[in-house]
Amino acid sequence: MAAGSGTHHVVIVGAGFGGLECTRALDGAPVRVTVIDQRNHHLFQPLLYQVATTSLATSEIAWPVRHLLRRRRDVTTLLGQVAGVDAADKRVLLGDDRSVAYDTLVLATGARHAYFGHDEWEPLAPGLKTIEDATTIRRAILNAFEQAEWEADPEKRRALLTLAIIGGGPTGVELAGTIAELAHETLRGEFRNIDTRETRVVLIEAGDRILSNFRPNLSAYAKAALERLGVTVELGRPVTECDSDGVVFGGRRLHARTIIWAAGVAASPAAEWLGVTSDRAGRVIVQPDLTLPGHADIFAIGDTAHVERPDGKPVPGVAPAAKQQGRHVALTIRRRLGGDRTPQPFRYRHDGDLATIGKRAAVIDFGWIRLTGRIAWWVWGLAHIYFLIGLRNRLAVSLSWLWIYVTGQRSARLITQGDADKG
Repeated sequence: MAAGSGTHHVVIVGAGFGGLECTRALDGAPVRVTVIDQRNHHLFQPLLYQVATTSLATSEIAWPVRHLLRRRRDVTTLLGQVAGVDAADKRVLLGDDRSVAYDTLVLATGARHAYFGHDEWEPLAPGLKTIEDATTIRRAILNAFEQAEWEADPEKRRALLTLAIIGGGPTGVELAGTIAELAHETLRGEFRNIDTRETRVVLIEAGDRILSNFRPNLSAYAKAALERLGVTVELGRPVTECDSDGVVFGGRRLHARTIIWAAGVAASPAAEWLGVTSDRAGRVIVQPDLTLPGHADIFAIGDTAHVERPDGKPVPGVAPAAKQQGRHVALTIRRRLGGDRTPQPFRYRHDGDLATIGKRAAVIDFGWIRLTGRIAWWVWGLAHIYFLIGLRNRLAVSLSWLWIYVTGQRSARLITQGDADKG
């Protein structure tokens, strides 16, 4: 696809939070926009764990990109997987010898799982980044109970009813709390040969506390709240082995048939495409204005970019940061088209940290106020509902959560995507 009409052509790779926000903020600008993504949907990733743990359906947290941009006649949406960038010829390279020319390129390609040099663990311990990941984990969790119902050997049954979660960040904590409630409340009484209340959920964190980005007292509250739900929290002992029988951490083996990875992420290969410097997680080290060194017409945002705050700490890889970066890039493009090419540094505004622990507790740190318990859970829920796209989805999620809160029942307990005899 050639640059064509003479109108400035902005190509945005990735329809996540950063890419869509940049597209939105360019509305009305004298540009043509092409959005390229390898999936046809935008995913509200903060609630992906709720699909994995049977609380929500996939359609409640994902929306077709074409539908979201249907009223933008200046935007072309392309489904395709980017294989590289020819910066000299200013083209995005896709498979089958296809390419798209650009005047300005925005890389918002997101992140993938990082196994710290143990990529062989991925089939055994799936991470949680996509809809496919969520349904795979949901299938593994539900199949564990189904297989345990058949199992006569007490040791094998115990391993089937043990679920290990590696990583004590927000995703790991939220998974652990919800899985514990699923086993101890939702599924109670539905099986005849097993008591799902005997399920062990073990959260393993290499550091000395979970939720390390929160204040220590909030981390301590989260740990206590998880333990009240029946979760075993193991701290200070990294996982050194992962196989079909379970995991090894701190020199001892935990027999667990279901393992979930929530310990780390790595950026997409954008740095490799362009041969530029990246950090240890593979994120492109960008200039303060989010451009790539030596490439003023290429921006990197969200999980693709490593950008530092004034205190030297990196901007966190969270949705609000990606959206702020998307807006910053759109404003920069607008200024350039108006004749002002003075670099403007990106300034990150931290809105706060939130994490939920089951259906009755959460921890929130807005800096000026910190909340725990049920009040924090309601604030967390309202914040997430606000950022969902569309009235229908806000209502659907609200009703699902209210039903779970009142009854403890989760309706999205479908075993899909795979053979039923494979956990």
